[in-house]
Amino acid sequence: MIKAIIFDFGDVFINLDKPATLREMRKHRIEDLTEDILELNREYEKGLISSEKFIRTYQEEFKQLEQEIFVNSWNAILIDFPQYRYQFLKKLSEEKDYKLILLSNTNEIHIDWVKENVPFYEDFKACFDAFYLSHEINFRKPDVEIYEFVLNKHELQPEECLFIDDTAENTKAAAALGIHTWNIEPTREDVIDLFTAKKELF
Repeated sequence: MIKAIIFDFGDVFINLDKPATLREMRKHRIEDLTEDILELNREYEKGLISSEKFIRTYQEEFKQLEQEIFVNSWNAILIDFPQYRYQFLKKLSEEKDYKLILLSNTNEIHIDWVKENVPFYEDFKACFDAFYLSHEINFRKPDVEIYEFVLNKHELQPEECLFIDDTAENTKAAAALGIHTWNIEPTREDVIDLFTAKKELF
């Protein structure tokens, strides 16, 4: 029996344009990101370095990047948050049938943008029993430690949980622990159809 539903944030609730950051950077003669920069991104997502150091390192690597241009490029991935998805979650929260947990690889610059641009963000956050952003808990998906952290923190068995994420690598890691998963395809599936898409679990 499902006791907890664990949701990703990007492309589950908020719409993303994942190629947008690199597309914007290419306008400033940045074609590819080195493995060192990709590792920097992962460290930043885990909250292991500050936003200031993160921005400064990019500027040291790419001399032509002004801070405002970089931040705007970094945030270009974020599109919009359809309010109907928030309404779906709000109803789910009010029914209190399941423990609701958000588990997202989200960094500080991105969440600052969300706070400024999504007027119902605080109400959305309040719908969850727990709200975990990777940069605040120092874990990121698909590392096994992040799933074990949630299971242990809430005294949940894997088979009692459904995890919804748009990235196959993340759902595979969760499924390996015995967690039920829905690898949502955002171009043709929507989280509001949860109880139809995964009706066998409910």
